Amino acid sequence: MKTLICELLGVELPLLAFSHCRDVVAAVTNAGGFGVLGASSHTPQQLERELTWIDERVGGKPYGADLVIPEKYEGKGARLTREQLAERVPAGHHAFVDALLDAHGVDTSGRDQWPGVFGMPADDIGEKLLDVALRHPIKLIANALGVPPRFMVDRAKAAGVPVAALVGAKEHAVKQVNAGVDVLIAQGTEAGGHCGEVTTMVLVPEVVEAVRPIREVPVLAAGGIVTGRQMAAAIALGAAGVWTGSVWLTTEEAETAPYTVRKMLAATSRDTVRSAGRTGKPSRQLRSAWTDAWERPGNPGALPMPLQSVVSERALRYVDAQAEKGHPGARELATYWVGQGVGLINRVRPARDVVYEMAQDYAAAAERIADSLGG
Repeated sequence: MKTLICELLGVELPLLAFSHCRDVVAAVTNAGGFGVLGASSHTPQQLERELTWIDERVGGKPYGADLVIPEKYEGKGARLTREQLAERVPAGHHAFVDALLDAHGVDTSGRDQWPGVFGMPADDIGEKLLDVALRHPIKLIANALGVPPRFMVDRAKAAGVPVAALVGAKEHAVKQVNAGVDVLIAQGTEAGGHCGEVTTMVLVPEVVEAVRPIREVPVLAAGGIVTGRQMAAAIALGAAGVWTGSVWLTTEEAETAPYTVRKMLAATSRDTVRSAGRTGKPSRQLRSAWTDAWERPGNPGALPMPLQSVVSERALRYVDAQAEKGHPGARELATYWVGQGVGLINRVRPARDVVYEMAQDYAAAAERIADSLGG
């Protein structure tokens, strides 16, 4: 295939795969797609290990990294420690979570031993992660939740690495292009994780038309895309390729909690919801007793990012661990970010097979379009 994004990144397929799992990134890259490692919760040392691992397995094939440096968040510029951030969380929010878990029979007495970490790291972590990423042969650096910081744009361009950014509205796209972004990811409301309210089918052509008078920028379609026919539809809408995430959560290589995988395979496209109850910003995830609780009257209200993650992240990781042990209340609470495309995912496959099947499905869809023209 030959599109602007294929030419820019040097890939065979205009299929970009966002994943927090290095195994998925390597598998997609080796299969002819373009893996993008999500590094939002990494320390610089962890990112160094992950990128080195990928380098050793992809044989020079192109891949990218997504750092997620929000444009706005609580305490930005104040250089707060995690402990100082935690002190900003009202006691009532912790009490609400404890009561919710207690109501589902989940023991909260060992809170101090719950796994994982929370929230956004220190103010300078973005630059430190960028230092690490640019020491590796990445071919794209992506950012979500606003315009990438100036240092990211300037340093990436100096290194010859294109900068991508996610947008959920056409006015955001114009702002990103004027800030120097090289690739736009038009993410519709169907998408897992943080997303806006406009559907992919509407957003992609809006963004393409909005930025065309400014300069030629590849636009990737995102949101609910898990098949090759959807990739063909995105190309027909004017996109140069697709940005995918949810479809990789149920692959053999994924690190998704096993019980959550089973919930995803059983889910329909109506079993997701946009909720601020995990990060403080609306993000699409599996509907569960957790998301329902944050939408009911009487909830304390989601806190601004990253304070809501202080409340939620370790609790939900503990819930995942208990759900895997068969705890019925934890299974009712368990959730994870996933898009509406989950309704089209019904089995576990190797990531390589997903790439191949999407390519074949794309080709079949392209033939149907060609046949519809007659002659």
